[in-house]
Amino acid sequence: MSTTTVETISKPNIGVFTNPEHKLWIEETTPNLNALKEKKGEDLPEGWVTVAIKSRYNGCENMKFLSTPPVDGLLRRYVNHPAIWCHKIGNMSYENGALLEPLSVALAGMERSGVALGDSVLICGAGPIGLITLLCCQAAGACPITITDVDEGRLQVASKLCPRVKTYKVNTSLKPPESAEEIVKTANGIRPAIALECTGVESSVSNAIYSVKFGGKVFVIGVGKPEMSLPFMRLSTQEIDLQFQYRYCNTWPRAIRLVEDGVIDMKQLVTHRFDLEDAIKAFETAGDIKSGAIKVQIQSEVDT
Repeated sequence: MSTTTVETISKPNIGVFTNPEHKLWIEETTPNLNALKEKKGEDLPEGWVTVAIKSRYNGCENMKFLSTPPVDGLLRRYVNHPAIWCHKIGNMSYENGALLEPLSVALAGMERSGVALGDSVLICGAGPIGLITLLCCQAAGACPITITDVDEGRLQVASKLCPRVKTYKVNTSLKPPESAEEIVKTANGIRPAIALECTGVESSVSNAIYSVKFGGKVFVIGVGKPEMSLPFMRLSTQEIDLQFQYRYCNTWPRAIRLVEDGVIDMKQLVTHRFDLEDAIKAFETAGDIKSGAIKVQIQSEVDT
């Protein structure tokens, strides 16, 4: 099963690295250029593994997940990867292919939260994950959909992606019960049945909890700090389900179909593009709220 599709290889394999202090640097990485040119994948192990196709493999205690220490990530020009975990994307652009990962995050949240046709939905956070979740909710027929963020520019992007979405700019001076009332007013008084929390920020999670209706659900997609304080009695007295997500599983084939058939169109999300050699500048742009960045892509030019 060891194969290679690269005929002419001359560019060195470089990668983007970080440490616990979030310092970034670029250096040569594996597989190195000589191995690629001389062995052409002949030294790779057979791409087999025992797997239950419908298992929740994201809960595996021995998971090796790219970009999670000590496993290096995909910000490299070349990478060896088990063939069984690769998915064909046909004629899809690499740009769309890269967006399948955040789409997978949103799809996992959609499936486990149970968003259905006609559900009133609140999405907290209009970053890349929140905006892709918005596209999924729109495709699923959720109504009404409300999205929140602290940045007006991102809410404007949300309105372009989904003209019928209702937007609320979070007033950080308000306490969660007060913010929730404003959110409900934005949705014409309709409390959401499901809140999809895409920030992981403690105050935003609390906003979602105070917003949903009796018997509703708050599904946390975002990643937050190790411990946080939440309104327990609100959850208890309103019988609100609080549910969480860890990565995703079994999402890639569906994600590919949705993009290929035009059900989900994420092209507008890519606002900035950088070469691999300029990856550090790309991270700086993504972290600068003044840049207006939504999704910043790092592109690797390879020999063919």
